[in-house]
Amino acid sequence: MHRLMIVDDSKLIRQRIAREYDADTFELIGTAENGADAIDLFEQSSPDVVTMDLTMPKLDGIDCIEQLISRDPSTKILVISALNDTSIGIEALEKGAMGFITKPFSGADLKAALKEIIDD
Repeated sequence: MHRLMIVDDSKLIRQRIAREYDADTFELIGTAENGADAIDLFEQSSPDVVTMDLTMPKLDGIDCIEQLISRDPSTKILVISALNDTSIGIEALEKGAMGFITKPFSGADLKAALKEIIDD
């Protein structure tokens, strides 16, 4: 069972991911609405998989990815963002993210992307 943390400033997106992830494979250990809260939650609960928005207040997704990976390089991060900017996606991958899907996404897209990063 993989420990999942959801990070997104949109409550609707957090709820949607929480409804649509594969509960047979993942245990949801918490959600955060910004990067700063994500760091605190990460240190308390040690998730091994994180879904990460990029555009958030307090600490954006790119900086949060960098900080999470510096704490635990084995963390698997899936970026879920409305940004279609390829350079930002590449930067997220360079900082340590393992996958990227764009909003809006389907439940099938989410499950496939999460499966891909844990199988990688």
